[in-house]
Amino acid sequence: MNLYDINTIKKVMSRHGFTFSKALGQNFIIDPDVCPRMADSLESDGSIGVIEIGTGVGVLTKELCRVAKKVVALELDKRLLPVLEETLGEFDNFEVVNADVLSVDLKSLIAEKFSDCSCVKVCANLPYYITSPVIMTLLESNLPIDEIVVMVQKEAGERLCADVGTRLAGAVTVAVNYYAESEILFSVDRTCFMPSPKVDSVVIRLKLRKEKPFKIENEKKFFTVVKCAFSQRRKTALNSISNTMGVEKSKIVQAFDKLEIEPNIRAEKLTMEDFINISNLL
Repeated sequence: MNLYDINTIKKVMSRHGFTFSKALGQNFIIDPDVCPRMADSLESDGSIGVIEIGTGVGVLTKELCRVAKKVVALELDKRLLPVLEETLGEFDNFEVVNADVLSVDLKSLIAEKFSDCSCVKVCANLPYYITSPVIMTLLESNLPIDEIVVMVQKEAGERLCADVGTRLAGAVTVAVNYYAESEILFSVDRTCFMPSPKVDSVVIRLKLRKEKPFKIENEKKFFTVVKCAFSQRRKTALNSISNTMGVEKSKIVQAFDKLEIEPNIRAEKLTMEDFINISNLL
């Protein structure tokens, strides 16, 4: 079945009474080059397990089944289950789980489904509205996964993969940098989807760090400092931290002075080393 053909997709959806849900951010890929590139970027030897988040009609899923030993897709929309039975029925290495990635026990799922795989990776075309929550859940949960390859809104991808200390950096940039090495693999034009969204996309790769090269005394305090520093982006980092963290401004001034950080610097100009040193001092 040619899942890149618009008429084929429309006929399948019509047979199952399926319509797109704006609330779930459903935009299905119809460009025949995008999904094979995403699947091939996983550099699989055929022994890997892959978690997909959101299947659509199975366009990316089909390509993942080609390169992986097993694919388990988490699909929230139960209306898609009979559609997937038709579009992916030929694959015996595919399983769909009707669940929300933000509430399912991913550690248990990985242990149960991928015990015979050499490693586990995540690959998905993420709905724009849950991009950051999903990525942070995957990074913070200490899961046995090697890498995350996902398609996201272009602006979000640029922020996620930005260098800490540059204009595009935000709190999520620092968090991603802490947990993984990030890169933008390629761009995806809005015309590659049905229905076509109003923005372009990018495919990014996050390689999880097996050992973090940072000396942080208190991880919780570190992320609190980062979050507070970016919470009021129009203010200086010093004032933003002081206003939202509940620490006396004089102590923050002393920390900045000791670290030789300019008192009027904004959060996006602070480097990873700056954030670590500030949190360690505080």
